[in-house]
Amino acid sequence: MRAENIVLPLKRFILIEHCPPEWKHLDLYLFRAENTAFYVGQSQLAFARVWEHLLGGFHGHSIVGRFVWVNWPASMNFSLELLSSQSEQFAGMGHNLDAAERSLIELYKPCFNVSLNHAPTPLPGIYLPPNAKPRFMRSLNKMRHEAERSLQADEKKRWIREFEQG
Repeated sequence: MRAENIVLPLKRFILIEHCPPEWKHLDLYLFRAENTAFYVGQSQLAFARVWEHLLGGFHGHSIVGRFVWVNWPASMNFSLELLSSQSEQFAGMGHNLDAAERSLIELYKPCFNVSLNHAPTPLPGIYLPPNAKPRFMRSLNKMRHEAERSLQADEKKRWIREFEQG
């Protein structure tokens, strides 16, 4: 079954090394936290493009990737949304990829999208800007390990809550 929209925490995304087949048609992506969108983008394969941002951020080649690295471990709780320009929400635009991206930028006003964004949302003061010096240099393997431990802790908390309620 083809997913039309995937929303998952960044800490879960970085543990997925290969694009699931049901995600291969997803061509839009959105980095966000709570009520703040950081970046909207498009690619023929959104999964791969998000990885390019994350890996490029380590070397400063991607502003949103760099932002994730600089703000780690808080950024592990960002949400990542993968969408399809072919979904029903973009039918009124003829499922045009550029129009779908433009509509998401207009809707969310992401902090780091400069093109097509007349009023970018200011970066919330709780985050370091992408040009800040990282507090801790991390490798991707270390980030994955931290993400995995965080997900395990989340699962343990959920299990305890259910046990206490049940």
